Amino acid sequence: MDQAALVYTTWPSVVEAEAAGAALVEAGLAACVNILPGVRSVYRWQGAVERATETVMIVKTRAARTEAVATVIKARHPYDTPAIMVVPVAGGEPGYLAWIASETAD
Repeated sequence: MDQAALVYTTWPSVVEAEAAGAALVEAGLAACVNILPGVRSVYRWQGAVERATETVMIVKTRAARTEAVATVIKARHPYDTPAIMVVPVAGGEPGYLAWIASETAD
């Protein structure tokens, strides 16, 4: 079984995150997305310290699907440089990992 992976990304709003998340699930690229609104971000961008309220989205997928997930995120994202980080999953409940694999099968 292909290793499970999480893709972490942030969005400026819940509406945009939900639309992108639904597209990923409907396309079979994600088994599930978790959307966490109201996150306060403090970051350095182009030499200045910025603050923003963002929405975090965690995408549950397989390692083999992460490039396609990133492509969809970039195509739908309003930021010039969206946060997209792939986090390998080292383990988990076998039935849950099998569900992710089956929902994101080729």
